[in-house]
Amino acid sequence: MNIFRKLGWFFKQEKKSYGIGVFFLILVAIFQIVPPKIIGNIVDSMSRNELTVRKLAIWVGILIFVAVGQYLFRYIWRTNIWGSAARLEKILRTRLFKHFMQMDQSFFQQNRTGDLMAHATNDLTAIQQVAGAGILTFADSIITGGTTIIAMVVLIDWRLTILAIIPLPLLAVMARFLGTKIHTAFATSQAAFSTLNNKTQESVSGIKVIKTLGQEQEDINDFEEKVQETIKINRRVNLLDALFDPITSLIIGLSYVFTIILGGYYVTNDVISIGQLISFISYIALLVWPMFAIGRLFNVIERGNASYDRVQILLNQTSGIIDTKQGLAKSPTGPFDFDIHHFNYPDDNRVSLRDVKFHIGAGQTLGIVGKTGAGKSTIMKLILREFDVYKGTISVNNSDIKKYALDAYLKSIGYVPQESFLFSTTIFDNIRFANMDLTKEDVEMAAFDADLDTDIIDLPQQYETAVGEQGISLSGGQKQRLAIARALVINPELLILDDALSAVDARTESIILSRLKEKRQNKTTIISASRMSSVMDADEIIVIDEGTIVERGQHETLMALRGWYYQMTTKQQLENKLDGGGSQ
Repeated sequence: MNIFRKLGWFFKQEKKSYGIGVFFLILVAIFQIVPPKIIGNIVDSMSRNELTVRKLAIWVGILIFVAVGQYLFRYIWRTNIWGSAARLEKILRTRLFKHFMQMDQSFFQQNRTGDLMAHATNDLTAIQQVAGAGILTFADSIITGGTTIIAMVVLIDWRLTILAIIPLPLLAVMARFLGTKIHTAFATSQAAFSTLNNKTQESVSGIKVIKTLGQEQEDINDFEEKVQETIKINRRVNLLDALFDPITSLIIGLSYVFTIILGGYYVTNDVISIGQLISFISYIALLVWPMFAIGRLFNVIERGNASYDRVQILLNQTSGIIDTKQGLAKSPTGPFDFDIHHFNYPDDNRVSLRDVKFHIGAGQTLGIVGKTGAGKSTIMKLILREFDVYKGTISVNNSDIKKYALDAYLKSIGYVPQESFLFSTTIFDNIRFANMDLTKEDVEMAAFDADLDTDIIDLPQQYETAVGEQGISLSGGQKQRLAIARALVINPELLILDDALSAVDARTESIILSRLKEKRQNKTTIISASRMSSVMDADEIIVIDEGTIVERGQHETLMALRGWYYQMTTKQQLENKLDGGGSQ
């Protein structure tokens, strides 16, 4: 019953709804004991030849009244108990989704997407069942069972009642034993479902790669292995679950046997009437639900308890990024300073950045170049506050970025990575995603600045063209330019292009950069690139190697040094003459 204690905060919040629901459950239970008694009276009247049309009409009228009353009472308790359970699911879904939105990059590295989806679906449904079916079975089994047993004692015979309920303790022992085993088995089952869910998500997302490499059959085989493993684990859960009903039926059968033996003896000796025996047997039938409910209750509780623990493990994880409640609410403007003495990723002792320092004045552009893995993207991650633990400071207008509220700080940044995520909606809505109130003119201007406008006009539905999941209907260059337009449409104080021009050709790159220079004369821009042509016109260029700055200066200065920058620029210019640049 630990799950009821864990959900105590919610039951306290919804005590009125649950109180109304339980009250009408009691009324239903009271009304339920009336029909068996009336049926018994009718049988006794028939056996004594005393049944008249008038008496039968009265009994039938009472039965109709009881039936209508039970219908109304069931409607009321259902709307209150199931309604409260739905509110719990809504609260937990909102809480979990909000938690996902607040967590840092480390959280999503540790938890696979499939696992998170399983927690947000199966686990929350299992918890919701506790607040709905769990409360119902718990309250109804006690109320229905209690009122029925009282009716059996008061209206029939206490000795017969004691004999009929002797098997009940066996049910409690069985439920306790199987419930513990189901808790462990269901936790394993949920973990297996998470693995299968994650496999499905990865395969669907990577279908292009799978087909390109001809690994369809291998991926199917891997999927089937995981399915078989999941089935094997679930068989144990189903086996334990399936034991509840047969054992409960056996216990109920024992009650019927005892009742028929002793009840028949009582009837032949005129201790009770034949009508009372029929009423008693009907009351035993009413006990079937409470007895089954106890078995189902332990099932629901153990499933919900395992799921609640899994969800709480996620909710208890904290982000390494602390959003100061009293942080500066105004969007930062002004010069940008980056001064990091030392940074390494969590759980990695290798130094990722060392003594990296630069200053960017308002309206200036900084270029960052270096070989793959040198530390360019790490600089961007620190600027975007994906990690906050480092030695040094990052500031805007002489204020540490950690002093700003996250919402205020991040909204001032337009970030475009090399592989941008596009939503499966229209081009228009993808561009204005950061502000859905933007006009068509705003969107068209951003598309023009990103040199995407002519591509869009050539599409059949133009701006209303659906891009498909993750922009599958667009080319690599189109996706990059759409992402650039999405960043430009908010006119950010700081624009970061993290190798965001790698999929466009030299001509398109030149057009975009010239338009950025014209439009962002008073704004700050950082361009990280693997192609030197992307940063040639920057006010300052820094060359990163093994996490530190090895060269810095403007294009002419770096060319004169004849170092890494000179070598890469010369090499790329030669390659560009030979093959004509990248793709669009």
